[in-house]
Amino acid sequence: MLKEALLGTHQDFTKGDLNRAILLLAIPMILEMCMESLFGLVDIFFVSRLGADAVATVGLTESLLTLVFGVALGLSMSTTAFVARRVGEHDSEGAVNSAVQAIFLGLVLSAVVGGIGIIYAPKLLHLMGSTPAVEAHSRYTQVILGGSAVIFLLFLINGIFRGAGDAALAMRTLWLANIINIILDPCLINGWGPFPKLGVLGAAVATTTGRGVGVLYQLWQLQSTKNRIVVRPNQVRLNIPVMWHLLKVSFTGILQFLIATASWMALVRIVSVFGSAAVAGYTIAIRLLIFAILPAWGFSNAAATLVGQNLGAKQPQRAEKSVYRTAWLNMIYMSSVALLFMLAPAFLAGFFSNEGAVTGVAAACLRTFGLACISYSWGMVLMQSFNGAGDTVTPTMINFVSFWVVQIPVAYLMAIQWMYGPPGAFWAVPIADLVSTVTALYLFRRGTWKTQKI
Repeated sequence: MLKEALLGTHQDFTKGDLNRAILLLAIPMILEMCMESLFGLVDIFFVSRLGADAVATVGLTESLLTLVFGVALGLSMSTTAFVARRVGEHDSEGAVNSAVQAIFLGLVLSAVVGGIGIIYAPKLLHLMGSTPAVEAHSRYTQVILGGSAVIFLLFLINGIFRGAGDAALAMRTLWLANIINIILDPCLINGWGPFPKLGVLGAAVATTTGRGVGVLYQLWQLQSTKNRIVVRPNQVRLNIPVMWHLLKVSFTGILQFLIATASWMALVRIVSVFGSAAVAGYTIAIRLLIFAILPAWGFSNAAATLVGQNLGAKQPQRAEKSVYRTAWLNMIYMSSVALLFMLAPAFLAGFFSNEGAVTGVAAACLRTFGLACISYSWGMVLMQSFNGAGDTVTPTMINFVSFWVVQIPVAYLMAIQWMYGPPGAFWAVPIADLVSTVTALYLFRRGTWKTQKI
């Protein structure tokens, strides 16, 4: 099964054994998520040799990129739902049409973002609180934001592949992009061999080039007759009604991610009241959490694809069953993460810092986050299942309530008003996750998502 998952499969996911279908989709999706996370790790590894200002430039640019990622992820998620539904209906023409319109929409949005990034990069860095020394590296920001088209297309076309059930293609795309990035990063930063020495700018060029090569590979695969989605030249044309419908569905998906991103930024602001050690400890804990839950996102994305395809095939009961089965598998994995966080938080934090104040905060944060893992394992699958059905409104509203009505007010009250300090802010996370999961499960069991039309 592992070999089939890595090489790709043409199995009909609306039939056959559900466990096999989940794993065939989840394995390459897990590896795809791991590859995406490598971009940031590789860049920081090489850029850190250039000094604090270079690292700050990368960090502030990544903060700006979270907004770009929010838009790209929201659009990608809706594209996955559209394509999965058409594939489940055996409407190959409709699936291709949805894919083409998504790509057109991505190009339009990326042109706007790229233009703003190229023209206003120094001002954007200044708004993020940069120093003149950091702003001197603004060409890095110009290249990264100016190359937004490759970010949008990478997310969007991988969303098309996932919706079609070709998860292995999405995985191989990011493998290729990362290999190019890893090779070019040190060469362009340090001027090895025939390459110019570009410093921090080299990291931007390497990353954008890697993503660009990945996009070229995606476009090549889109016209290959070996895959589920085949785009022929005569199908590349604007369809305004379909594009407009996709944009309307995507709007709430984009809002869904931006609500979550903004809330985590607010949580950092609350923690920052208690000094740099608290922020450093929280940052370490978040990095560990994100790395640990990447496989869980693979399961969640698999559930979204199965929901979309089975609803398209008029099999809502199989769609529902696939969600519960995926959630149980995800809970088994996340339980091991919870156990690790609760039993060895100081050991894990010690890999990143030897300062007692920092590791103490990180350990407290990991221990608390461990409590959230069990409910979150169900919550993330349920939320992605709504998205897979094309219902992006429900998870957006759940995100708003759990993050902005529960998490941020509770964090502020416990950390600052009731003077529990950083641990008080951390406790807001499992409380909000529990509210989110219970709400999502209640709404999922009502079953209105089964009648969603897209």
